[in-house]
Amino acid sequence: MTVLQQTLYLQHDGAVARLDHDTVWMTTEQGTLARIPLHLVQSIVVLGRVSLTSPLLDRCAREGKSVVKLDNRGRFLYRLEGPVSGNVLLRTAQYELWRQVDRQVPLVQAFVAGKLHNTRVLLLRAARDSHDQEAAERLRTTASEMLRDLRRLPHLTEIPVLRGIEGVNARRYFSLWNDLLTGPVDVPLQWQGRSRRPPLDPLNAVLSLLYGLLRHDVQSALECTGLDPQVGYLHTLRPGRPGLALDLMEEFRPVIADRTALTLFNRRQLQADDFTFLPGGAVSLSAQGRKTVLAEYQRRKQAEVTHPLLRQKIPLGYAILVQARFLARAIRQDHAEYTPFFVHG
Repeated sequence: MTVLQQTLYLQHDGAVARLDHDTVWMTTEQGTLARIPLHLVQSIVVLGRVSLTSPLLDRCAREGKSVVKLDNRGRFLYRLEGPVSGNVLLRTAQYELWRQVDRQVPLVQAFVAGKLHNTRVLLLRAARDSHDQEAAERLRTTASEMLRDLRRLPHLTEIPVLRGIEGVNARRYFSLWNDLLTGPVDVPLQWQGRSRRPPLDPLNAVLSLLYGLLRHDVQSALECTGLDPQVGYLHTLRPGRPGLALDLMEEFRPVIADRTALTLFNRRQLQADDFTFLPGGAVSLSAQGRKTVLAEYQRRKQAEVTHPLLRQKIPLGYAILVQARFLARAIRQDHAEYTPFFVHG
């Protein structure tokens, strides 16, 4: 059994996180909120007004534990980490690959295939569980369209075309989210598609936070492997954007983030008072709402799945690191090709 270190999420306004020997103490003026052994912590994510002491930051840097600050909507603000790790030869191979467009095509095909396959599994599972026959038919129809595009991928060798396939299917998918909600919910949902900056409904607010958390986990896995998260292939280079992290993240969006969001709403774990409805239409999560989302996200990462290549059960969160290692092998050319993480239907 694989032991998965956890991401420590700190979001209590006014709290201070400090290091006492090998333990992280979370305190306020009223007393101690929590004590967490540092060896159990993989990284720290801060949301809201939380202070970290210098000794804690120094120790995290020395031990390769990243510290990330997100705003309350899950948007990335900054990241603190120690010296760059990894084999410089691996990063050199990554940069050389970026200059050779033809060699990028199999990777981009794999990223898109992973996303389409895992999205199809989610849609078909939702169709089986749905009590609305019309909604179930819409879900199955879109899953069939995705299957058609999946079968086309090996024959598409132009990266802009592959990006177009990914974009078209993302729009199809998000147009169906009302059909993915299986029953009445306790918050007003006015889903009209994906909205980001700012989120315009509670479901988008939850997705924005979850995608921010997933991006952090994928970026950390790439850095642990020695890859540069900024230089991707499906996502074009853009200052400040971790292109490779977004590439690898695609196959995990439906498996981890989207499943978590649907679970929270379909099980009615979120209430109306978990959200703040701001002037102008923006919606944000309250502190209690974020706590609920974080807890479910961690539970989802702990769920055990059978990895299709390893043929053994591992925590879903650990699968991200496994895929980062497979990606590194493909970039070094000491493995035939990159195989995305496919979940079973």
